Amino acid sequence: MTALRALNRAMFWRILRRLLGANRGRLFVMLLALGAGAAVTAALLNLQVDAKRRLTTEFRTFGPNVLILPKGSSASGSETLAESVIHSVPVNVSSGRVTVMSYLYIVANISAAQSGKSVTAVVAGSNPFGIVSVTALSSATPATSPNGPAPAPSPERVCVAGTRFAQQVGAQQDAELELTSGDHSDSCRVANLRQTGGPEDDRVEIGLRAAQRLADLPGRISMVELTVPGTPGEIQNYIADLRNRIPEAEVRAIRQFTEGEAKIYNRISGLLTATVGIVLLLTALCVMAAMTNVAIERRMDVGLMKAIGGTTHSVVRLFLTEAALLGLAGGLIGATAGLLLSIGLGKAVFGVAARPRLIVYPVAVGLTMLVAILSAFPLRRLASIRPASVFRGEA
Repeated sequence: MTALRALNRAMFWRILRRLLGANRGRLFVMLLALGAGAAVTAALLNLQVDAKRRLTTEFRTFGPNVLILPKGSSASGSETLAESVIHSVPVNVSSGRVTVMSYLYIVANISAAQSGKSVTAVVAGSNPFGIVSVTALSSATPATSPNGPAPAPSPERVCVAGTRFAQQVGAQQDAELELTSGDHSDSCRVANLRQTGGPEDDRVEIGLRAAQRLADLPGRISMVELTVPGTPGEIQNYIADLRNRIPEAEVRAIRQFTEGEAKIYNRISGLLTATVGIVLLLTALCVMAAMTNVAIERRMDVGLMKAIGGTTHSVVRLFLTEAALLGLAGGLIGATAGLLLSIGLGKAVFGVAARPRLIVYPVAVGLTMLVAILSAFPLRRLASIRPASVFRGEA
């Protein structure tokens, strides 16, 4: 029995090799169709997977997407939080690292020494402030004295002024500003001018510690801004966890960012999925047309196999194996080309080359094999052929 099974298996693969090599032109056409379908499928699927990461990255450049505010905060903004709440913020999540920025907003009278003008404006004390300060200090021209260059001012005496505020007070870069709030006063040097087109253009940003001294609010902050990476669902889960960790504060999502990201991704994902479906359907129709011609040509072969004892099951298994091998070969070649194609498409769509995702490769190959097997439906009709009818020329 074992020898008979080995003989049948050897005969099966011998017949399969003959079938694959019987008409190489038609075989090439089917491989070309399957390979092209697999290439487009792999490219679009890779873009779809990479789009989630790209959109997440792009939306994070617009700024924070989660805010931590005092409970019952009003428009006056007089309520504050304990600065220690930032220790309850988890910064390491599965999708990346959370960026934390704490702010203290106060209203102060600001005057410029050079122009003599004085205005009332918002002062934002931020932490961390070191990145802006170091950049500004390194680009500023140090003052000189008879004993050599004067030491650069400490980061706490450096500030960044919005362009609209600078126009009102007549301040330029390196100008000295005097800040007064109640009985407290401080001074800083304008190390940089900032223009964002938003409310930042109307205020002055200083270090958090300097703002706390100026407002006489040690250890207090007005709000915490978080830039949380991840999908909208992951961000919502993070917010829910944060509310449990900090019950004394109010945690809000900046909805125009989280919801906008979800809408854009859903539209892109839906469009790419529909395109993949259309491509696979067209590939299936092309392969099915070629398989129909193959079915007509193989009537005599099937009649002979059944006449010498071949069962319907073995005949169907033979042709389905042939279709699966064609799908595997076309999928392997096409998916490789598709991943390379997605790199160029990603650069054209997002401005940055898409990163090849390994999960896309087996999915594209599997879909191509499925299309090839389903496209072999015309060959199933050969299983019902009667050998006598074929040999008499009736089938």
